Amino acid sequence: MLLISHHFVFLGPIPKEIGNLKKLEILELTGNYLSGAVSSNVFNISTLMWLNFGVNHLSGQIPPNIGSGLANLHVLDLNSNQFIGKIPSSISNASKLVGLWLGLNKFSGIIPSILGNLTNLIDLRLNGNDLNGLIPTTINKLHGLQFLDLNNNRLKGYVIDGLCQIRRLSELHLANNMFTGSIPRCLENLTSLQKLDLSSNKLVSTIPHSFWSLKDIIGVDLSSNALNGTIPPEISSLRALTWLNLSNNQITGNIPPTIGGLQTLQSLSFEHNKLQGLIPESFGSMISMELLDLSQNYLSGVIPKSLESLVHLKYINLSYNLLHGEIPSGGPFQNFTAESFVMNEDLCGKPQLRVKPSRVSYYELLQGTNGFDECNFLGQGSFGSVYKGVLSSGQMVAIKIFNLHLEEALRSFDIECTAICNLRHRNLVKIISSCSNVDFKSLIMEFMPNGSLEKWLYSHNYCLDILQRLNIMIDIASALEYLHHGSSTPIVHCDVKPSNVLLDEDMVAHLSDFGISKLLGEEKLQIYTKTFATVGYMAPEYGSEGVVSMKGDVYSYGIMLMEVFTRKKPIDDMFVEGRPSNC
Repeated sequence: MLLISHHFVFLGPIPKEIGNLKKLEILELTGNYLSGAVSSNVFNISTLMWLNFGVNHLSGQIPPNIGSGLANLHVLDLNSNQFIGKIPSSISNASKLVGLWLGLNKFSGIIPSILGNLTNLIDLRLNGNDLNGLIPTTINKLHGLQFLDLNNNRLKGYVIDGLCQIRRLSELHLANNMFTGSIPRCLENLTSLQKLDLSSNKLVSTIPHSFWSLKDIIGVDLSSNALNGTIPPEISSLRALTWLNLSNNQITGNIPPTIGGLQTLQSLSFEHNKLQGLIPESFGSMISMELLDLSQNYLSGVIPKSLESLVHLKYINLSYNLLHGEIPSGGPFQNFTAESFVMNEDLCGKPQLRVKPSRVSYYELLQGTNGFDECNFLGQGSFGSVYKGVLSSGQMVAIKIFNLHLEEALRSFDIECTAICNLRHRNLVKIISSCSNVDFKSLIMEFMPNGSLEKWLYSHNYCLDILQRLNIMIDIASALEYLHHGSSTPIVHCDVKPSNVLLDEDMVAHLSDFGISKLLGEEKLQIYTKTFATVGYMAPEYGSEGVVSMKGDVYSYGIMLMEVFTRKKPIDDMFVEGRPSNC
């Protein structure tokens, strides 16, 4: 035995003198940096039982008489090299071969039909070459074959019925070729089949009904073909299945609820088909699920909350469908991002998912505020009232109710939803949810227990030290910088003033009230409006011409900065030109 494996590093050609070792039985040279052609006398050591040159940089052609001198060879491994030329027919003379591994080389031409004479073969790997032509019909003579890999070649024609006669076949890999026609109906005969990969071919027609009787199969990839038809309820028969990929086909109809019976399934992809109907509640029973991709279909309805029970789910993609309703928030959904849900009809949920805020019922708000009792009243604004309330979850919130008799209030509701539902910053008031119907519109926001900056500036019961004032102004500067430069669409607040700055329990400032804010389109530095901000805080060009720009927010910020440190409003006499000051 001569063993020179990846535990050492050898360079250069294989010495031809190795061919003089006439009693050598095992030659193991895998995982080195050997290069160049292999001398023909190395392939004529008649006592060899195992010859492994895999994972090197060997090149050139295999000797045309290979096999003639290898009467005792059981395994020939030339995998992952740079061999070229045709696979010699003489290789069939090595009649005791059980493993023939020629994958990941540059072999070309057809698969020799005489390989059918290697009746002892258990494992045949010709993947990753440049082979063309048809699968030879003689392959049905390999009755003991268990593993067949022809992936990544240029093979064409049909997936022949002769494969179904290899009853011991456990893995069949034919991906990334140019096979046409339909999937053989006789696949049901392969009762030992565990893995099937027919992906990235040109297969058409429906998946044969008999396919769903392969009860011991653990992995199936039929993606990137032109398969049509529906997914039958019998899919639940594949009880051992761990991965199933039917993506990039033309499959129609509903996903059958019986799919929930696949409790060993870990990866499921139905991406880019024409599926419709609801996502079955039974998905919640697929307790082993780690990856789920149903994107780019016509699925409708809501996302079942039962999916929250899939504790092993690491990836989900439901984008580009017609889904609506609230995105579940429990279990694995706490870790998913907006990309999992984009381009649906009407989804709502957490702001970080870039969808409409989750909706809260009017009845829940009524209960949470004791019927909007006066004791929960926080204040009155231009477009409505604000109340304190408690949601059914126990969370304390502020509820902004819009006056529907004012046209501007309706516009303000839409603006606030558009402007800040998709924003995330520690110094912006977070919208938690909304409640909207014909007669009632409200936004549910995080509650700020320390009230407004205005209250702290002008109430005798509150006092801010100089450091607190400085930190508050830094917080608001950070919020404005994010609005102007940190979001995908720049936003101009238009109404920066102390009453729109709210303070949380740690006295961190949060900018609120986006009711008259404006979104600047791509490359626009300013727009015009007829909606006016608060006198004293708005920039001169805003008041006189209705010009809205980020510079206007900066102007308002400067006015507020002066107010915070002087405790004088901008309309105070001390700021009016020509009037005497007591300072």
